[in-house]
Order: sequence, then structure tokens, then C-alpha cells
Amino acid sequence: MTQLDDLKTLLGQVSDLSAAASLMSWDQETYMPPEAARVRSLQMATLAGLSHETFTNERTGQLLDAAERNTLSDTDAAIVRVARRDYTKATKLPTSFVEELTRAQNEAHHAWIEARKTDSFNTFAPYLERMFDLARRQADLVGFDAHPYDALIDDYEPGARAEHIRSVFADLRDRTLPLLRRITAAGDATDYGVLSRPFPAEAQRNIALRLAEEAFGLKPAFSRLDVSAHPFQTNFSRSDLRITTRFDETYFPTSLYGVWHETGHAMYERGVGERWERTPVSRGASLGVHESQSRMFENLLGRSRAFWQRYFPTLQAIAPDVAAGVDAEALYRAVNRVQPSLIRVEADEVTYNFHIMLRFELELALLEGTLKVADLPEAWNAKMGEYLGITPPNDADGVLQDVHWSAGLIGYFPTYTLGNLLSVQLLNTARQDAQIAAGVDRAEYGPLLAWLAEHVHQYGRSLTPSELTVRATGRELQADDYVAYLHAKYEDIYGLKPE
Repeated sequence: MTQLDDLKTLLGQVSDLSAAASLMSWDQETYMPPEAARVRSLQMATLAGLSHETFTNERTGQLLDAAERNTLSDTDAAIVRVARRDYTKATKLPTSFVEELTRAQNEAHHAWIEARKTDSFNTFAPYLERMFDLARRQADLVGFDAHPYDALIDDYEPGARAEHIRSVFADLRDRTLPLLRRITAAGDATDYGVLSRPFPAEAQRNIALRLAEEAFGLKPAFSRLDVSAHPFQTNFSRSDLRITTRFDETYFPTSLYGVWHETGHAMYERGVGERWERTPVSRGASLGVHESQSRMFENLLGRSRAFWQRYFPTLQAIAPDVAAGVDAEALYRAVNRVQPSLIRVEADEVTYNFHIMLRFELELALLEGTLKVADLPEAWNAKMGEYLGITPPNDADGVLQDVHWSAGLIGYFPTYTLGNLLSVQLLNTARQDAQIAAGVDRAEYGPLLAWLAEHVHQYGRSLTPSELTVRATGRELQADDYVAYLHAKYEDIYGLKPE
């Protein structure tokens, strides 16, 4: 056995430990009994510590050194390159810190669940303070040049920097806030009652999964759907994909679009090349690239006119009472309603990015110390008023609505908007192929899915987000395509003069 084989064996063991921890995490979100939380926290900390120690020990460094001195195939070179990047960062974090962070994440997560149920920010505040303290410590340990946020977002979007995101968000805000103002001023006569008609959870599940399979390629042979407080996707290999959603029997877009969003994530992981299996390369390039897939499936495809023209008969067959008296066009307009609202995951395409901007700005302030955790609800409500003109009536529908901060995912939120921008840039590029364009226009997505697998999915982490974007689209990421898409779609729906 060569030293390269030894390295791959070690990386496989690290991958297996991480998969076991992910399985425990999935279980605690779906089936674990509440009293198991304390011990589960210790179990997951143990696994995280073992994985970290295995990966960061001296032998790993020696095997990487040996591999880098040899001539490698493109596949092996990519595995070594990504492993080296991860190793360099991971060795800056002591195992004791990793175990402490994992325990704190689990404790904060369960505190968040209870605080959201009881609308009690004060009971969650001490846990949130600890999460931001740990984030500052992590940034200091890893190191950064300009802002501690740079060290944190790099975990989710390699190469991203806070100052660049500020600039991108400012440009996007300046070009889309006027559109939102025009839409809200115009009003419209669409009947949105169809969205709140009684729709049993089991029927919602049936149509969500049926269309995830027929339209987007999800199969029960390699996936399953469960229920959780906050929808998510996780996977333990490209052949074991788990997605979750939540059901509201009086507002069905929550579950349907939640399933299709998570299906986008799942199909990305499904498409990662088998050659990367049980290596650090075997997952998406970044969360921004990941979000480009989920937001594409959810919005660019699932909220398109062509989608509902094709699949409205399926809705009629599964839920005739819901579809009664409306047609595909009416449903298309209803699911694309633009209305400033409280909940990010239920926000329309025009207002969604403002939810992200306010979270990004608050994260920066909390990290910098210019905002105290105790003052966060007031700051949250003020920004909701500034961007969307509404004020949350309670913290459960305001500052407590997202799982991310309780899980220590600080630096994660900007990836949603970066994914929005990339989703349109990718789709526009793919549509330059006439067959793909014709398929998208008929809601037949097979050719598009094949293009995504070839140009995006298969590479895993072997390319950086920037490299992947340029290779797939011929350009660096920019907002022009996305802004043009929003204007064209919503000026049409709301009968506005094009700008």
C-alpha cells in the first residue's frame, strides 16, 4: 500500500466519522426523544473530537507532504489539494475547542427550540452570547486580515470576504428596493385564497414528493422525506440523502416549496462524482453554489408559469378541493405574490434578499461588539421596518425564527443571496442550448438536470466557487442577470412598465 493509499484510507475514516455525526444530528431533528438531548450533545462532541484528532494528527501532515512530492492524477491532485486546505485550517483549532463548540451548539439548539415555542428570547440570549463568543474565538484562532467575519464565512463560501459582500448587497439593494416599492404601490386583484384552502398534510406530502420525483429527479431509492422544525437537507453519501419539511394545512406553499428547495440541495449531492466518495471533495463547492441549486428548483423552476401549466392537473387530481375554481395561471400568480412578510423561508423572490441583508448586518454588528445580544430583538425589528415596512409582533416570528445562530452557523446567511444570483446566471447559460431552453419552457427538466450535473455537480469541492462559476458560465458572479430576471418576471405579473 502506498502513502497515497494510506492518506485516502485516513480521509475515508474522517469522512465516516463525520457521516456518523451527521446521522446523529439528523436523528435529533426528526425522531430523537426530547430527554435524549443532554447525552446526545456529549455523543456528538465525542465524534467531533475523534474526527478532528484523526484528521489533524501529525501522520496526516506527513502523508500530505509525501503526496505533494509525487506526480498525481487530476483526481488525486484535487483530493490532496482540498485536504491540505482543510488540514491547514483545522490544525489551528484545538480538539478541546472543537468539542466545546459542538457541545455548545447542541445546548444552544435545544434552548432555541424551547425559546421559539414559548416566545422567550431572554431564555435563549445566554446561549446566543456564547455562540458569538465562540465565533470570535474561532476567527482569532483561524486568523483573518480585515474582519473576523472573513474567517467565518470562509467555512461556507471559500474566498468570500465581508467587504465584498457589503458591496454586492448594496448594489442589489439599490436595484431591487425600487422594484419592491413599485410593486407594493401597484397592488393587484389576484385571489390568494387558494393558498390557504384546507390541504391535509398527507396530500401535501404526496404531491410534493411526486413532483420532486417527476420534475426534479429525486428517487426513494436514495432519499427520504421527514418532518423537522426547520427544513433542511443532509446526506451521509451520494446514495443516502435526507430532506425534511414542515406542514401547515392552511398554507401549503410552506411544505411544497420547502420540499423542492431541499430537493435542489439533495440532487446537487447526488450529482457529485463517485470518484470523490469518502474524501473531503465529496460535497458541494460552497453553500452559495448549493443555494443556487435549491433556489433554482424552488423558484426559477417551481414558481414558473410553465411548471404550473404542466403540473396543475396533478394538483387537481391529488387535491381537487384546493384546485377548484382556479386555473394554472391563477395559481402561478398566487405563488408569486410579492408581499413583505415576517418569515424568511416563506418570503417571495423580491423581498427575500432583504431578510438576508438584515441578518448579515446584524451578524457583523454582533461580532464587532457594536450591538449587544440583549439589544438584538430591537435591532432586528428596526431593520425589518427599514427594509420591509413591517414589525414582528413577537420574537418567535422575528429574531428567533431561524435555526442558524443556535447551531453556530455564523457567516452562513449571505450564501442564500449569493446562491440567488448564481441560480439565474447558471440557468441563463444553460438556456443557450436550444434543447435545454425548450425543455425548461415545457417544464421538462431532464436536459437541464444533465447540464447541471456536467457543469456544476460532478466537481464537488475540486473547484472553488469562483472557478466553478467561471467554468460553467464564462463570467465571475454578478447581479445583472438576477436583477433583470426579477424585473422581467414581476413587471409582467404586476402589469408594470418595464424599466
